[in-house]
Amino acid sequence: MTALDTGTVPTSSVTRAEPEQQRLLSQPPAVWAIAFAAMVAFMGIGLVGPILPTVAADLDATPVQTSLLFTSYLAVTASAMFFTSWLSTRIGTRAVMILGLAVIALAAIGCALSTNVGELIGFRAVWGLGNALFLSTALASIVSASGGRSEHAVVFYEAALGIGLAVGPLLGGLLGQIGWFAPFWGTASLFAVGVAALLVLVRDRGLAAQRSSVSAPFRAFADRGLLAISVVAFLYNAGFFVTLSYTPYALELPAVGIGLVMMGFGIGLAIAGVLIAPRLTRRYSVVWVLFWFLVAFAATHVAAALSAGSRPLLVVCVVLLGIEIGAVNTILTEAAMEATTLPRAVASSAYSGFRFFGGAIGAPVGTALAVFGVGAPYAAAAVSAALGAALLFALRHLVVRADHTADLSERTTAEDLTLGEA
Repeated sequence: MTALDTGTVPTSSVTRAEPEQQRLLSQPPAVWAIAFAAMVAFMGIGLVGPILPTVAADLDATPVQTSLLFTSYLAVTASAMFFTSWLSTRIGTRAVMILGLAVIALAAIGCALSTNVGELIGFRAVWGLGNALFLSTALASIVSASGGRSEHAVVFYEAALGIGLAVGPLLGGLLGQIGWFAPFWGTASLFAVGVAALLVLVRDRGLAAQRSSVSAPFRAFADRGLLAISVVAFLYNAGFFVTLSYTPYALELPAVGIGLVMMGFGIGLAIAGVLIAPRLTRRYSVVWVLFWFLVAFAATHVAAALSAGSRPLLVVCVVLLGIEIGAVNTILTEAAMEATTLPRAVASSAYSGFRFFGGAIGAPVGTALAVFGVGAPYAAAAVSAALGAALLFALRHLVVRADHTADLSERTTAEDLTLGEA
């Protein structure tokens, strides 16, 4: 009688599975430290959304003013992205990563102590600088710290990413019940622990064999394929951050309710980015998968605009948008990398810097359109996404290098989603 007949698992399979699981968990302390810091960094991305209405009420600010919390953050993140590769090749990824996390911790404290919305916007700008520094080096650092077990380290990184994106909004909502400042104190404490862990446990300086030129990301736009994808990403990001900045007001829920909805958004985003997008790009062209997801993204915003008066329907649309955003972030970044022959580090710096300016502009402009109706911001996001899809279709001959299937490794997937969410 075989193992299949008895319903038992062959001993050889068990012995193979157990060492594999043990190897996965037996990571160097530096890997655990970086994974924890990455989780906290991704938590910080979704932290602000649930407390926006509370910030507006307590600091006597308008929805447009609170949307500038995203604009200042994104504008500085975008600007810094052009220079992170230049800096890390000079002082090492460890120093850049620790500097970034320390800057975020100080910015979070500044946010918590702010007495008006102007100060809060300013400290969010500082937060954007720290986030660009940390997230641009965290993945390379965790792979380096793994001592050759890069696949296991990337699994840890992806897990940290998913947990951070899902838990961040909920943490913001729960602590937001105490006051809008409480989530900032909570994350500042976690960031301080992260800085200490990195200082003690991460020893590899991560020095590069070759230095990057400060002008390389700017000269990269001479590549028409990269420029085309970057403009598409700019338009997409404009719509993306309308969703993040305006949805907390459209839901008309208390902070914890907004946090729960945005947690569903974050879970959908993480699952789509890590699991769904890679499977689709293995079977179909990267460009065409991206095109149809952009079309779906625009259509869901149209549905959100039409259902903005119905909270249950709007919640469904928000969760669907999370899934679409997760997939687009991964696929769009991969399309940008595939569309050019430039080194990945240079292309990612240029592309990331350009695209985040779209979010910086889209967040306040889209939110301001609410004066024309509760669904108007979503309609504007739909138009922006549709323009991006149309541009991708019209200029697909410029990105022909990306017009093929792609078997994304775990590391590539993690890097693509990181750049999409930074």
